[in-house]
Amino acid sequence: MKPIIKIENVSKQYRLGTIGTGTLSHDLNRWWSKMRGKGDPILKIGEINDRANKGNSEYVWALRNINFEVMPGEVVGIIGKNGAGKSTLLKILSKVTGPTTGSIQYDGRIGSLLEVGTGFHPELTGRENIFLNGAILGMSKSEIRSKLDEIVDFSGCERYIDTPVKRYSSGMKVRLGFAVAAHLEPEILVVDEVLAVGDAEFQKKAIGKMQDVSRNDGRTVLFVSHSMGAIQSLCSRSVILDAGGVKFDGDVKEGIEIYLNDGNKGLNGSDLSTYTDRKGHLKGKLIDLSVGYEYQNKVVLDSKKIPIGSNLIIRSKIDNISAEVRKFDFSIIITDRYGVRVTCVSNEFTKKELILEKGVNEFEYKVFNLSLLPDIYYFRIWMKDQYGVMDVIDDVMEIEVVESNILGSTALPNSKLHGYVLFQQEQNKIS
Repeated sequence: MKPIIKIENVSKQYRLGTIGTGTLSHDLNRWWSKMRGKGDPILKIGEINDRANKGNSEYVWALRNINFEVMPGEVVGIIGKNGAGKSTLLKILSKVTGPTTGSIQYDGRIGSLLEVGTGFHPELTGRENIFLNGAILGMSKSEIRSKLDEIVDFSGCERYIDTPVKRYSSGMKVRLGFAVAAHLEPEILVVDEVLAVGDAEFQKKAIGKMQDVSRNDGRTVLFVSHSMGAIQSLCSRSVILDAGGVKFDGDVKEGIEIYLNDGNKGLNGSDLSTYTDRKGHLKGKLIDLSVGYEYQNKVVLDSKKIPIGSNLIIRSKIDNISAEVRKFDFSIIITDRYGVRVTCVSNEFTKKELILEKGVNEFEYKVFNLSLLPDIYYFRIWMKDQYGVMDVIDDVMEIEVVESNILGSTALPNSKLHGYVLFQQEQNKIS
């Protein structure tokens, strides 16, 4: 069978802080080298795209010698840490930008959903943008009109469909953008992480639609996501990008395990005062997080191995940088290794007010009779006050729930086959 996408030696170079190669002298230098048959001098310089290090060159390779093929009907999950080149690859596939070197061969139309609002004209209404996107895909007015009601209904934006898109929220833009990309029948559907902007109900709906178009319609999907749960449920193949190159191409489960075991998840929770990969206005921010457990009046602190059935203890230190005394909400979202939310610890459940006073504030949370099955879990911290979201840190800590005899749980069956939670159980024959 002929591949629907063939990517050969694709590389993409950027010059930091500029558009294109930056200056007329650079462009003239490249032209003169080409005229003399000496090749492009820009391709001989540059460093890999490592966002954590300053580097010595003003040129970086966002992608370097990417090679792989996609067969018709495949659903390929593209994963990798921030800066690995995922979005750059999708932009090249979607023809938003061109490769510096290499080529891509297509056999069909491409529908793309990249950054929020990409492909929309802000001054046009939602309805007009549907027709505009359809025309770009090469569809006739009658073809687009036949899909219009279905697109509007799926997006849930019927009330605002004749309102200019510039008035839409980011979530509404994503809803309409995905509905357009999925329903105008491109042979190839390219979806970036933007689905994370939508609410949980729409994410579920969108993933269901992608499964439908791939399984029932035989269309090809390229899907970028940091949610390993979504990748596992949707994709038939995974490609891991690392520092602009292909690190792995193959089975989804194997790819996810390689990605998760590659140091991409789980800070140690301590010394977070200088940590920068966080979101919020940061008038107050988490500077330390520690965990331990309690059982039969025995307290063990600073242990990331928590016996099932014990009381989980979580201690946090929050620096009130603004020095303003105020109320706030604090939540610890617990996820599995695939990023699927398992449960949440929050003062919204305890119904207790939390007050931030001047300086460093310390709080303790206790989860009684922890019933999570033995496995690896991750904490996501989320805080807000009257000014909005204050501090959010993903994968701030990794813990391991281990077997114990507290709940009679020694030698448990494989937890991956039995869900997340263990209840105390009893079984009797009554007749």
